[in-house]
Amino acid sequence: MKKVLLYIIVLSSPFVAHAQFDKLRDSVVEVYGFVMTSDSLKGLPGVTVAVKGRNQGAFTNDQGVFSIVLLKGDVVEFTSIGYKPVVITIPRNIQGNQYSMIQLMTDTAIYLQATIIKPRPTRAQFDRDFINTPVPDDQIEIARQNTSEAKRRILARALPADAREAANTYLRNSATRYYYQGQAPPQNIFNPLAWADFIQAWKRGDFKSSN
Repeated sequence: MKKVLLYIIVLSSPFVAHAQFDKLRDSVVEVYGFVMTSDSLKGLPGVTVAVKGRNQGAFTNDQGVFSIVLLKGDVVEFTSIGYKPVVITIPRNIQGNQYSMIQLMTDTAIYLQATIIKPRPTRAQFDRDFINTPVPDDQIEIARQNTSEAKRRILARALPADAREAANTYLRNSATRYYYQGQAPPQNIFNPLAWADFIQAWKRGDFKSSN
C-alpha cells in the first residue's frame, strides 16, 4: 500500500509543480508607461519607481518612459525631487501579463524668503555706519550707570524708610517739638542758608518726578 501511495505521489509531482509555475507566471506582470507633469504634460525624467515592501525599482528615461516587472497587487510609489509623491496599487484582475499606464505628477511649490542684494558700501559709508552703530552696554557700564549720583537720588526718593530710619525720624521730630514747646518754631523762609540749599537741590533735580 505504501509503495502504491509513493508511486502516485511521484507521478503527480510534475503536475503540481507545473500548476504552481502557471500560477506564479499568471501573477507576474510587466508594467510600462509614461510619467509626465500635470500642468505641461511633458515627460519627467529621473522619476523613481519603487515597489513598496521589496528592494525593487526602476527609473524613467529622458522621455519619462519606464518599465518594471512586478506582481499583481503590488504597491508602487513614484517620487521625484520637486514633485508630490504618488502611490498606486497594481490591480489584481489584470488580464494577461502586461499593463500600461500614464502617471501625472504635480510639482511642489516652495516659497523662499526675499533676498535683497545690495552693492558693497564705500569706505566713507563703512566708516559712517561703523561709528554710528550702537554698542550695547556691558556689565561694568550698567553697574556704573546704576551707581551714579542721579540714579542714587532717584532710588533714595522711591525707597521706603526702614525701621531704624523711621525711628530716628520720629525721635528727631519729637526732640524738635519738645525743644520749641511753648514757643513758635523758627521759620526758614528768611534763612539764606536754607534758600541756598533749596536752589542747589533744584539744580540737581531732586524735585523732578521719577516717572
